[in-house]
Amino acid sequence: MSVRDLVVLGSASAVPTKARNHNGYLLRWDGQGLLFDPGEGTQRQMVRAGVSAHDLTWLCVTHFHGDHCLGVPGVVQRIARDGVSHRVDAAFPASGAEYWERLRHAAVFRDTDVIRARPVSGERADLDTGGAPFTLTARRLSHPVEAYGYRLEEPDGVTMLPAELDARGVRGPLVGRLQADGAVTAPDGRTVTLEECSVRRPGQKFAFVMDTRLCDGVRELADGADMLVIESTFLDEDAALAEEYGHLTAGQAGRVAADGGVRRLVLTHFSERYREEDEHRFVEQAADAFSGDIVLVHDLDRIEMPARRRG
Repeated sequence: MSVRDLVVLGSASAVPTKARNHNGYLLRWDGQGLLFDPGEGTQRQMVRAGVSAHDLTWLCVTHFHGDHCLGVPGVVQRIARDGVSHRVDAAFPASGAEYWERLRHAAVFRDTDVIRARPVSGERADLDTGGAPFTLTARRLSHPVEAYGYRLEEPDGVTMLPAELDARGVRGPLVGRLQADGAVTAPDGRTVTLEECSVRRPGQKFAFVMDTRLCDGVRELADGADMLVIESTFLDEDAALAEEYGHLTAGQAGRVAADGGVRRLVLTHFSERYREEDEHRFVEQAADAFSGDIVLVHDLDRIEMPARRRG
């Protein structure tokens, strides 16, 4: 059974709290596992969440501030220790390659050769997903150090219409040939096309936006996303601090989601300055601009992708 969901391994910002670990987000997508921004403690959070190193096929680091990458050594060493045999691609800003190497080889361990470095550079980078059923794009953001957001996009497909197939006598192996070739000859000699017997099924889209000010990259990543995971480090009254440190407020996250036609807005990366009783205010400020589904995460939450859009 295919699974498409987000496992939240940590949701704090620079300083963890008793309730929130440093960052860590595992997107499970039909057997693929994309681990975004493994902060300190991610390996233990994976154990608590019931996920393993064998579930990982990608490590995606947005930038090299510690709360987004200090879990890399433990995750890498767990991949090696557990004998993961499939390839694990590691995407990160090329300008931080020195930090990647330090983290990758931070301690003595029996190394593994399955991890493949995939440094990204420029305003936009399209990553080779090695035949996975989606594209993965990195887009430059606006932060005091070079940072990238990521967007996963599934190609559009089709949904077959049983009544239309039956009316044309297309059954059994002919259905598969119709899907593969776009047209088949029905038993009565008629040519039947795929367009006659199907409707477009829009591919799903997922966007991951961490530490950044508002910029074109944020908007492009969010555009049309079924799920947008986005930092909302500050409340709106602290917008000046957000701008100074290169972050977003809850209200800005809501406006990004509204402007981009996002379906599910996932708020995370909360500053330790706020208390638990302030949490509802993040949702309220985002909701001032965005009327769709808003999820404020807690560690170890599992958030499902929304149901598919209809064509």
